[in-house]
Amino acid sequence: MSGLLDVAKQYLAGKRRPKPAQTTQPVDTTQSVPIHTMRVHTKLVSAVAFFKDGQRIVTASEDKTVRIWDVEKRVLVGGPFKEHSDAVTSVAVSPDDRRIASGGGDGAIIIWGVGSTQMVFGPPVEHTNWVSSVCFSPDGKRLASGSDDCTVIIWDVETCDVLSTLKGLDVVKCVAFSPDGLKLASGICRKTNIIQVWSTNNAKLLFDINAHGDWIRNIVWTPDGRQLISASDDKKIKFWDSSNGKQIGQPCTDHTFYVSSLAISSDGFFIASASFDPLKHTTCVSSVVISPNGELLVSGDYDGNVHLWSIKNTISAEFSMDASYFAHRGKAKLGQNLYAEALLDADKVIELNPSSHLGYELKHAALRGVQRYDDAFEAFTIMLSNPEVEDTIRQAIHAQLENAPLRLINTSTGRLCDRDAQINAFMKSAEHGKLLHSLVMHAPLQTELTGEVVAKYFSWVMLSHRWESKEPQLHDVQGRNIYDLDQVGTIVKLQKFCKVARDAGYRWAWSDTCCIDQNNNVELGRSVNSMFIWYLLSVLTIVYLSDVPPWSKPGALAISIWNTRGWTVQEFLAPKISLYLDKHSRNHKESVAITQELERSTGINARALVAFRPGMRGAREKLQWASTRVTTLQEDIAYSLFGIFGVHLPVIYGEKRQNALGRLLQEIIAHSGDITALDWVGQSSSFNSCLPADISSYKAPSYMPPSLSEDEMQISISTLRNTTVVDTLENISVPRFANARLQLPCIAFALTEVKRRPDQDEARCFTYDIKAEGLRDLQIATEEKLAQFSPEKRTPQTFLLVRPWNRYDLGLINFADETQRVEDWPEPGSPSDDKLGGHFGHNDPATRELRLIVRLRQPFVALLLAQQWGGEYKRIASDSNIIAQVNGVASVDMMDVRMLDIL
Repeated sequence: MSGLLDVAKQYLAGKRRPKPAQTTQPVDTTQSVPIHTMRVHTKLVSAVAFFKDGQRIVTASEDKTVRIWDVEKRVLVGGPFKEHSDAVTSVAVSPDDRRIASGGGDGAIIIWGVGSTQMVFGPPVEHTNWVSSVCFSPDGKRLASGSDDCTVIIWDVETCDVLSTLKGLDVVKCVAFSPDGLKLASGICRKTNIIQVWSTNNAKLLFDINAHGDWIRNIVWTPDGRQLISASDDKKIKFWDSSNGKQIGQPCTDHTFYVSSLAISSDGFFIASASFDPLKHTTCVSSVVISPNGELLVSGDYDGNVHLWSIKNTISAEFSMDASYFAHRGKAKLGQNLYAEALLDADKVIELNPSSHLGYELKHAALRGVQRYDDAFEAFTIMLSNPEVEDTIRQAIHAQLENAPLRLINTSTGRLCDRDAQINAFMKSAEHGKLLHSLVMHAPLQTELTGEVVAKYFSWVMLSHRWESKEPQLHDVQGRNIYDLDQVGTIVKLQKFCKVARDAGYRWAWSDTCCIDQNNNVELGRSVNSMFIWYLLSVLTIVYLSDVPPWSKPGALAISIWNTRGWTVQEFLAPKISLYLDKHSRNHKESVAITQELERSTGINARALVAFRPGMRGAREKLQWASTRVTTLQEDIAYSLFGIFGVHLPVIYGEKRQNALGRLLQEIIAHSGDITALDWVGQSSSFNSCLPADISSYKAPSYMPPSLSEDEMQISISTLRNTTVVDTLENISVPRFANARLQLPCIAFALTEVKRRPDQDEARCFTYDIKAEGLRDLQIATEEKLAQFSPEKRTPQTFLLVRPWNRYDLGLINFADETQRVEDWPEPGSPSDDKLGGHFGHNDPATRELRLIVRLRQPFVALLLAQQWGGEYKRIASDSNIIAQVNGVASVDMMDVRMLDIL
């Protein structure tokens, strides 16, 4: 035998993405024997093509003829076709087996009728040099030809008119239509050696592929059209992504001489290549082709012979018939509806590899084909009983549902489902069947694919809305189809929401009205603590505005009642994708107009509205966002902020507003050390006097002291000297808050005189003139009656004005703060470092301390504290910020830094 057959025993395509590497196992046919050799021409066989019936082949030769042969009977059944005046270089069979096309060295193209030796059309001559390649389009209506004249021509098969001429860069040795007929690939030789991929719709060049280092002899497409395979005189076979021309994996390099021909099986299972390798063969192999059923290979040689090879025998001689061969052949038999033969191959696969899921899948399909349904079911059960596969799916489901709502509405069936019902629905779904099939058919286990399928199936849509009267509860919808409920009141809202989610392609929907058991405290607490995450991880959040019709003008959203509710803050901050019902857009979080409207009405900056990050950073600002919000249940004003701050606390309905808000603020201060939550005006909380009784106390913006320019800072520094107070402040502990008791680091100033303004005996709010050690005189307005005293008339009770001390004021880096990136830190001594007081660097401690002293002399918000009998303190609330300021540098030197216990 004069030829080399490469059988690539792997799938070249059909995966979800190209493989990172191409692995081939070459089979050298010089070690095996053809089943038959036929003398078909007097000279070189330049091309061979199979008819779809798999029984006939057409051959072309340098003897200027084309002939049709029956490979089973091994007799000539058509031709010779003799109209060419020079060697016939290429041949192709139409998809309907009725015509053949040939191209020759005379530049002519002829289309022949299979039933006669007559030309249907021809010889049309548009090429001025050899026609090296011809091929029919998949629909058989067009013919492409490539020539040494550097052109590709696409012809109308019925009229032989030229549809388009594609001008390449050099000699064209091969052309091939893609399986869908939308693209045409051509191999360019001599100078460039590139592959050009064209659009057949408009004859535009899509892209070039710098493919080889020598002439490109042949190109084939994989059956799914995802890859191109090329063979070259550089002795290599390469694989390409047909969408962008990028190389896939490594080339095949088993030939020692140029590769003259290339073929791929109809299922894409293997390829065959032919070459004249001088050390192995006595004559050159000129062409190779594979039968449609993948069982027979035909090669043509330089002596005018064709050789018929059994692919089964060829592979068995090399590999002793492993399971993959029988699996491949069994699939081919199933495709031909040869169920009994496929069953034999399936049993052989199972015999060679008892754990082969592919073997049981083939057996299941073959048994169904012969209508042995009981046996087919048994094979199917065995196929699916793979603990590793089942465990992979189970783990993916657990990971997906770990942070998912406990109950969801199935938008297709309209029924409320708990976790078990959701999982059961998945197990019965087509998605699960396809995933299971993919997992049992491919190794190793595709955990990434499993995660993607599970995540897509269980993705959910959330509803954001304002509760109205008589909302449907859990007991109203449980066990019922929501679409069958009477379309009255808020039922219409629920139905419309689920339909919108369903029409958008999502299976699961969640509404807080009916998807939570309000009577189950454990479930209710878990839901409240998880709700922010549910909105965050939702595939879509739909906002229902009962008071904003679709025809509303801009500004209606800002005045909607929905925009005043406490729970809706997290509902528009958490989701990645939001859609306002009855407004047309892909994602309203990307709407500049809506973002600006929300920013104006809520006071929340646009960046947070679009890409909010939960956490305790910027606590005072977040509390201000919620300060104008209202909730039906008083505790909810605190519970609705759990997700905003990223805290997890017990939900205790009945504890009242002050306790709920107090527990939240205690958690924020205890874990973050951020004491900005103490910046409020109003009434003190019964939970702790340093906390407000109501969220509305944060409505006023935080006090900002006058800023100093750098020149002013330098002038102030020039008048200062170092002091020990800075060391004290650096070493004082962070605030601690537990069991409603606050340990607050602060700078304390003792009051020396308190005098109430005259004529205020009947007033509801009292104004006092205050004097304190080290502070300028100031006034305080409060509803509480303070004991009046002076140096001449002292009081046994101690009163303090304190400046709460926050270690952030030192400008030190908080290494636990994920929002501070290392690359954002200023270099020591840089201008930005200097502006921050040098606190990021340690190059000049003296300057750093002096800058801090200047800031300590600036006005600050003070807290008024009164000592209790046990030595602890309580805060005396005021109706406005108490703005205090030290007298001068001497007062800074005498600052009393201490830790106070506050009840």
